[in-house]
Amino acid sequence: MRSFTDVAAIANNATAILGPARLGVRWVDIGPPVRAEIIVMPSSGEDSSHDVTLGGTFPVGEETWRFADLVMPSLDEWEVTVRRVDHGEVPEPPTGRPWERARLSPYGQLDEAQLQAVEAALGQPLPPDYRDWLRRNNGAQPEVDHHVPGVTFTLMPERPLFGVHPQHPPTDLVAAQRVHRDPWLSPDWLVIARPSGGLLLVSTAQPQDSRVYFLPEQDMVGPASVNRASKLRPVAGSMPELVGRLTPLDHV
Repeated sequence: MRSFTDVAAIANNATAILGPARLGVRWVDIGPPVRAEIIVMPSSGEDSSHDVTLGGTFPVGEETWRFADLVMPSLDEWEVTVRRVDHGEVPEPPTGRPWERARLSPYGQLDEAQLQAVEAALGQPLPPDYRDWLRRNNGAQPEVDHHVPGVTFTLMPERPLFGVHPQHPPTDLVAAQRVHRDPWLSPDWLVIARPSGGLLLVSTAQPQDSRVYFLPEQDMVGPASVNRASKLRPVAGSMPELVGRLTPLDHV
């Protein structure tokens, strides 16, 4: 049975209908080489999975299809393009760009005593998800400028993710609260970075909330009594997701 279409785009968490089958993508690995696991779900018969390199082919019933292209703006977002292969076809080169891993240099690790000392200095416990990330990384310095596509901030080498550096206040988490949080927000929030364009924060009032929030610079004006918490917008569901969404600006 011939497909209804000769080309299809498959987004993450979605499927594409070709006619004789539905296709899904379980994962994408940027490699090198770029690979994806493509799931073929026929209208009758058993599902099959295929580990396919970009440019490689896989069967869909009696047809042959190619993993033709990939657009991947972040670690958890992608759109895989597949194309039916005709006899004697010369494949076109891919034009999309895979996501490039964030180029961050962690400052090291923290032990439990250091974490407890930070919490004592802050006068409040660290949010559990952020605490674990801080324990494993102690902040991180970007090697080049990074951003999250669609969000108006730039994380730079001179404006890193804060860690425990009391000897260097510009990158120290505790010092950052006095300088960057207290003039604008209550202790219900913890500033974790001061990128160009605003603030990155996590919630201390709701420990179950692992999201990372952004406060744009244009909202950092006026008296301290202004309800700035209403201006915060989530940019990632957790610290690992934030790192997964950070994209080097020299890659775009």
